[in-house]
Amino acid sequence: MNIYLPLKLLLVLLLFCLSFTVKAQNERPKDSISNEQLKEVVITQNKKTFTNTNGNIKVDVANSVYNSIPNTFDLLAKLPTVQVSLDKENITVVGKGNPLIYIDNQKVGINDLNALAPADIKTIEIIQNPSAKYEAEGRSVILITRKFSKKDSFRTEISEVASFKKNYNNYLGLNTSFKKNKFEWKANFNYNRLNPWESHSIDYQIQNADIASKYDVMAETKRKQYVFGGGLFYKINDDDYFSFNVSSRLRTDTFPIDTFTYNKNQNVENNVLTWSENSSKKNYVNSFLNYSKKIKAINTQLFAGFQYSNFQQNLVTMVENNYNDTEFALSQNRNQKFNVDVFSGRIDLEKKFKNGFNLEYGGLYSAAKSKSNTTIFDFEENEKTALDYDFKEENSAAYTQLSGKIKKISFSAGLRVENTNVSGKYKTDASALIDKNYTNLFPKVQFSMAIDSTKNISLNYAKSISRPNYSSLSNIATYINPYFIYASNINLGPTFNNEISSTFQYNDKSVKVSYWQNKNPVYNSFLYDKSQNIMTFKDINFDKEAGLSLDFELPFAYKFWTTTNSLVFILEKIEDPSAEFLDSKPYLYYYSNNEFKLPKEYTFVLSFWGLTEQKKGVFERNPRFVVDMVLSKTFLKKWNCTLSWNNVFKNVIQTEEFTINDTSSKARYIVDAHEISISVKYSFGKVKETEFKEKNVNENEDRIR
Repeated sequence: MNIYLPLKLLLVLLLFCLSFTVKAQNERPKDSISNEQLKEVVITQNKKTFTNTNGNIKVDVANSVYNSIPNTFDLLAKLPTVQVSLDKENITVVGKGNPLIYIDNQKVGINDLNALAPADIKTIEIIQNPSAKYEAEGRSVILITRKFSKKDSFRTEISEVASFKKNYNNYLGLNTSFKKNKFEWKANFNYNRLNPWESHSIDYQIQNADIASKYDVMAETKRKQYVFGGGLFYKINDDDYFSFNVSSRLRTDTFPIDTFTYNKNQNVENNVLTWSENSSKKNYVNSFLNYSKKIKAINTQLFAGFQYSNFQQNLVTMVENNYNDTEFALSQNRNQKFNVDVFSGRIDLEKKFKNGFNLEYGGLYSAAKSKSNTTIFDFEENEKTALDYDFKEENSAAYTQLSGKIKKISFSAGLRVENTNVSGKYKTDASALIDKNYTNLFPKVQFSMAIDSTKNISLNYAKSISRPNYSSLSNIATYINPYFIYASNINLGPTFNNEISSTFQYNDKSVKVSYWQNKNPVYNSFLYDKSQNIMTFKDINFDKEAGLSLDFELPFAYKFWTTTNSLVFILEKIEDPSAEFLDSKPYLYYYSNNEFKLPKEYTFVLSFWGLTEQKKGVFERNPRFVVDMVLSKTFLKKWNCTLSWNNVFKNVIQTEEFTINDTSSKARYIVDAHEISISVKYSFGKVKETEFKEKNVNENEDRIR
């Protein structure tokens, strides 16, 4: 990998140089863009897939090859600066951490992305500096806008995707929408038969004890997934509306896991084969009811909403071990259940003044209750262990924000106050194990000034919070081998972030510099129990983290070729007393998407992204380079066929090294990302713009998993 990295970087630089060469033949005169146009800069020759506004990238999904991708997570993974975890349970933006996720200006969570079909998406925007109107949680926003209709019309779309990785995967989808007078309705149904494969290994040593261990694990899953949802919207008049929406995902998994483990504890050595049969169910449902009314007497828009979400998981595991090539014997029977219910309600008011100023204010209340039930029967010890853990969290918030424009300067200033009350208790305990009550202020300020018709500069400051998802605050654990388990952490606390940034934009290109500090960031850690000879791997709150980034967004166009390029230079420093400080050096994230419009409605896309070696103070990760190719053809305006080849060069290995609590570790993950897929889509009917409106009430919805 390291041998070829300079050649790959050279290829990237050559492409950028070529882009700069052709750019001179295609650039507009400086005086052709007005101040108003500068607020929303777009690349205008033909309708482009990517546009850039002050470093915020907007992607036209509906009119690009991306609408053929079978699931939203794979779609997001192809966008600049967006990184999706191997288990598709976590999304990060490079240099920004976990983003807020919005659908049609409403906050949603990971499970809602699983319940959203890419065929239903119009655009996706990656907002690097969200304003105060967004919640305090998150330093960036992924804003997804769906396709709906304003006119009396309907549209139905049927899609079939055959995906070939290590195993065969199939996606079947149906999306439909209908509008008549003031009534609008939409629905989707997807049935997926998936067979994901995964493998990883961890080699660790406890430095102050004569203990060393290594395991290699492999799992093949058979998954059935049903994704469906529907929504109703009724327009009372031009300013008032009522809406109801429900979405759901039902998923069943069966996955045998095979693990080989070498363990040395002083003079005792063991080679263990572990086989576990696992069955899992994950069901999610989300519903919300919204009402909006214009109070004309005071020129104020009122919004009131209620939301209910539920997530259930049941994991049953039967474990057998074979020590030193003898015979398999039953070890454990594990039955774990997790359930979380979240209810929330909110009121928002927005008043516009004649001078162009806009005042927003409102409040929110949410309550979450979760139950974790773990029952373990140990065949070797002939004993049963049962743990029942209850968790409650209440959030109350109030906010206000004022925005407007004074001469050439646009501004937005807001303040949010949040009170959080948390309690957690095992049923067998007399008193609560977790009991927290805290209140925080979250200011956000933005200033933007137009230098002239082609140049703009902005300055941003924000304080934000990131809370762990609810399943991370449970007692659920995953058995790997007799010496190693993955566990949740009921003691996890929130991470607080302070960030200041500035962006300079010239036409459709931008450069941005950011500096941030995180208090109590969350990372992995090892905890060794000497009495039981068991290593536990779980998330903990580290002491602090600081970072500096320089971000270039460079789109270009030449005839039938358009290219979008991102370069992000990052320096991060993570510190904690329990961790050994290794090294902190700058690293580079690079991304390039190249689209070629060919005759006869063919489209070819060549995209690649990569990361150089990452040294973040505690964690060291290997460089990566991934190339994807797509060829798409439209027939008779109703049929679309797309051939995709992902991770062309089979760059499937990720490594990570770190030392925490006197335990040094080398981890290796093999990613099942080399894929060839064929997508066929047929659509009939026609929809254009949308009147459909929803607004999620629950600001903690992305934690429901």
